[in-house]
This record gives sequence, structure tokens and C-alpha cells, in this order.
Amino acid sequence: MTAAILDGKALASQLREETAEKVARFVGEYQSAPCLAAVLVGDDPASEIYVRNKQRACERAGIESRLHRLPAKTTQDELLSLIAQLNQDTSVHGILVQLPLPKGLDEKQVLDAVHPLKDVDAFHPENVGRIAQGRPRFLPCTPHGIQQLLLRNGIPIAGKHVVVIGRSEIVGKPMAMMLVQRGDGGDATVTVCHSRTKDLRAVTRLADILIVAIGRAKFVTADMVKPGAVVVDVGMNRTEEGLFGDVDFGPVSEVASWITPVPGGVGPLTIAMLLENTVEAARLMRGKEPTG
Repeated sequence: MTAAILDGKALASQLREETAEKVARFVGEYQSAPCLAAVLVGDDPASEIYVRNKQRACERAGIESRLHRLPAKTTQDELLSLIAQLNQDTSVHGILVQLPLPKGLDEKQVLDAVHPLKDVDAFHPENVGRIAQGRPRFLPCTPHGIQQLLLRNGIPIAGKHVVVIGRSEIVGKPMAMMLVQRGDGGDATVTVCHSRTKDLRAVTRLADILIVAIGRAKFVTADMVKPGAVVVDVGMNRTEEGLFGDVDFGPVSEVASWITPVPGGVGPLTIAMLLENTVEAARLMRGKEPTG
């Protein structure tokens, strides 16, 4: 068996086209474009690349992109003051604070300061709570991209056992919450594994769908995967040998039925869903229900 590729790059292109159409309708209705404001603190090279890619994606979709650069020595009060200004600016529909923040800044307090209606990353406690209750305002970008990748490739989720390795606030926890909800893209039985999980291999081999987001290169090996399982690799690990996911791609692809590559798998979908959330935020600010 050789796994079929879950092509996130191709799907992201399709999703961006759909978003561009929504943007065009929004502009036609309101004579202004949705606007995403990004806040970049410090000079982390990876963050620079991520923000640049997000800006380019916004431009291609017709979304206005504003970048607020702050020096690494920025204080907590200065950063919170900027976020307060962006919250009050009615021309800004979405606010993105690029992570990680420099040492000395309270990441949780900063993310909590973003207004829930402009929280297009879906990190605010109010938005997380809405996800838990099955009535989301926005869905977190990476988990939503994974869900769309499965749905649009016709991979059944309902009734399947999904094992998520990793319990981060960005991927692991929201992914689990989304997949257990009733309805399309949900109704799964979900197990979340982490550093304290005993006999991890025994648990992962139960998975019909295995989602890996732990940040350790080639951590998941072929003997950890049930034959025929769907494997989604969220990892992006830069090593001296190159860029690798959390899954040992070659051997695992001989066991799985579907697998995401790294790069070209989950990564492009994260940005695509960020654009989608920005458009929905703009419509919510206009008092409109989100589009389908």
C-alpha cells in the first residue's frame, strides 16, 4: 500500500479563490475591502516569513493588509495600547498577533485583549467557549484547514476514531473539540494524547485518522500507524538535514491510506482559513450573518 497524498497546497488555492469571490461581493456591497491588521513584535526570522506570506495571500484575495511592526523591546503596556487602538478602529476587521512574542511579554494577556469579533485566530476565551458549545463564531485556522482537507477529499469522519497527538491551545485541543461536535465534519470519537500518555504506540494504532502536532521531527514511525489509517502531519521542523514533519513520511506512507506531505500539506491551509475568517469578521461587523 502506498498512501494517496492529501494536497493542502491545491486545496488552499481553491479556498483562496472562494474567499476572493466573497471579498468581491463584500466590496461590491460596501465599497470597501475587509481589512486584516497584523502585529509583529521583534525580528524573529520565521515570524517575518509567516507575516509576509499572510500579507501576500491577503493581497491576492483582495483583502487589505496592514502591518504594525514593533521593536523587541516593546513593553506589555505599549503592545496592549496598540491592540486597544485596533479594537476601536472600525476600518479594521481582523487582528492577528504573530506568535511567538519576545520574552517578557505576556502572550495570554495579549491574546485576551483582542476583541472577540476581531479575533480571526479564534484564540480568545469567548471564541474558544463558543467552539466547545458547538456554536462557533470563528474556527481556529489550522484545525479548520485540517477539517476541510478531510471533508473535501471525501474522507469519512463520523463514527471514526481520531487520535490527536498534542494538546496545544492552537491545534490539539480545538481540533478535538471540533471533531466531536454533531454534524458535518464531526461525530468522531476522539482521543487526545500527550507527553503523559502511557503506551502511546498502542493508542495511535487504534486511530482511523491520526493527527500529529507535537513539534518533533519524524516522531511518528510506521509501527505506530494502523494499516489504512489517514495521517495528518501538522509539524514543521527545521533541522540540519532539512525541513521535516512530525511523521516519518516515507515509511508511514507505505502503511497509511492517505497522508499529508511537509511542506505542502497543512501549512497552506492555515493561511487560507485566516482569510476566510477575516471576511466573516467583516460581515459580522456589518451586522450580517457569516456566509456559507
